[in-house]
Amino acid sequence: MATTATHPANSGYLLTDWRPEDPQFWESEGKRIATRNLWISIPNLLLAFSVWMVWSVVVAKMPAIDFDFTVGQRFWLAAVPGLSGATLRIFYSFMVPIFGGRKWTAISTASLLLPAIGIGFAVQNPETSYFTFMVLALMCGFGGGNFASSMANIAFFYPKKTKGNALALNAGLGNLGVSVMQFLVPIVITIGVFGAIGGEPQQLSDGGQLFIQNAGFIWVPFLALSAIAAWFGMNDIADAKSSFSEQSIIFSRKHNWIMCILYTGTFGSFIGYAAGFPLLMRTQFPEVDVLRYAFLGPLVGALSRAATGWVSDKFGGGRVTFWCFLGMIVAVFGVLQFLPSEASPAGNFWGFFACFMALFFLTGVGNASTFQMIPSIMRQEVPRLMPNLDEAATLKQSERESAAIIAFTSAIAAYGAFFIPKLYGTSIAMTGAPNGALWAFMAFYAVCTVICWIFYSRKSAPVPC
Repeated sequence: MATTATHPANSGYLLTDWRPEDPQFWESEGKRIATRNLWISIPNLLLAFSVWMVWSVVVAKMPAIDFDFTVGQRFWLAAVPGLSGATLRIFYSFMVPIFGGRKWTAISTASLLLPAIGIGFAVQNPETSYFTFMVLALMCGFGGGNFASSMANIAFFYPKKTKGNALALNAGLGNLGVSVMQFLVPIVITIGVFGAIGGEPQQLSDGGQLFIQNAGFIWVPFLALSAIAAWFGMNDIADAKSSFSEQSIIFSRKHNWIMCILYTGTFGSFIGYAAGFPLLMRTQFPEVDVLRYAFLGPLVGALSRAATGWVSDKFGGGRVTFWCFLGMIVAVFGVLQFLPSEASPAGNFWGFFACFMALFFLTGVGNASTFQMIPSIMRQEVPRLMPNLDEAATLKQSERESAAIIAFTSAIAAYGAFFIPKLYGTSIAMTGAPNGALWAFMAFYAVCTVICWIFYSRKSAPVPC
């Protein structure tokens, strides 16, 4: 019988005795360690999202400080962090088992200092080229990449019965970084937070002034502190170590690819809407001070994700995901009814806003439910696909594959941060309105609803969850 006493090796950074499914071990030692790692992981992930999405606010203020880029160019600046972040997630998905969660969290958080400092200097120089801004926007994708490694890391720490809630807390409060950024940046760019060290303000035509550099500089001290906290406060799990070749088995798993589609529908929507929401409101309702309201959408989505993980643990992730997609179809249809049109040139801002709040709420619930589904699916699939493994080996294999799939699906879904703002821009350029993009989103949600029902939520589903 395995001992439940504290293993001497667990007093250091490397955990060589990690058995979260053992109730005695979990209560005596595991829960405390896992909780500490989770609550250090969350602020690191929150800051990653803040830096990743900072361009969604910066682009809305660029014309005021004489960077006269076109609407299309500004939509590109809001979109390319999503493109680079999603691509980096593919690689970041496999980093934790190779390098260790503690080391990779600290290193990846510290890397965000580069775009944060770069933005702070670039916006102070009116001669800064569009190419330079594009490079900085691409570098903000480092923050997007962090999500994949963070979620894979936390997945290793928790037992199945609480994994859904732990992942929901990590992701939901991490997602809160988008809302924190969209709330904080409009405030700090109006005051000289760093005094003379932060540089001179930009003068506005109406006699006012802005400190746009603070949109980058404000994150620097927090990033440094969080990276240090991760290095000295988190742990690496020895059993989580595996090579890329061992993890790459997920590419042969059918449900890996199915969950990529479903998570693109939930998280891809959340992050894409968050990236494009301020600029979409500005183009459709120019009379509204959009930065007063933009942060509320990501706030609702992040909190609903953090608060509803237990719902999927109780009722089943597949069932919750199915109803979320149906609700998202209704919410997008509602958005379309309140946009400016020939019949109603001014549109209805508050109707539009309310439907988007519902949409953000549903994406958050769906984000939590899809991630709850993955461990449940692999617990059923690994014994079927690898029947020669004993019980312990089956459990370890399912945990390893679940963590890898969680990370990889988050990578694919993150492309929503690129495609949603880009489709808005394309639709507006071709038709003068974003309606075409929104109809496309509705069609995609309908496909996701059918897929979820066929494979997971109906009574005779092949993998009920």
